[in-house]
Amino acid sequence: MKYKFNGETKVCCGITLKRIEALESFGNVSKGDKGGWIEKEENLAQVSGNAQVYGDAQVYGDAWVSGDAWVSGNAWVSGNAQLIWFSKVGSENGTLTAYRSKSGITVTRGCFIGSDDQFLLAVDKTHGSSKIGNEYRLLIEVTRLRIDLSIPIDEASND
Repeated sequence: MKYKFNGETKVCCGITLKRIEALESFGNVSKGDKGGWIEKEENLAQVSGNAQVYGDAQVYGDAWVSGDAWVSGNAWVSGNAQLIWFSKVGSENGTLTAYRSKSGITVTRGCFIGSDDQFLLAVDKTHGSSKIGNEYRLLIEVTRLRIDLSIPIDEASND
């Protein structure tokens, strides 16, 4: 085991997340470095910064989740997974994370999790044609350009 829970917790979307800490030095990680936030040991992988991994999400292989990224639901991140995130967005300067899922593109922002189309409907309802609404629409447009839905899901992480 390379990590331990260090006792720090926080609640996000009703889920208690625990902070991890390195027990030994490896790669670019030093013993004692604080990692990201995970719900349970099964979510444990290379999680750093303010990244959060919870639910049935899994990060494995050579994949890393870092920065302010959120991985949740039934997401699996591995190899060269199709994942993108934007920091300091919206009225709360939060993080928007989008990734390839079996059903298409899944978006998380704050406590929202759903498809890119569902996200855009929520944006229209909440922000309309405001600057923030336009920002979110542009980020989804970039996301759709970056995440290639034409690649079969079992090949997407092996590019």
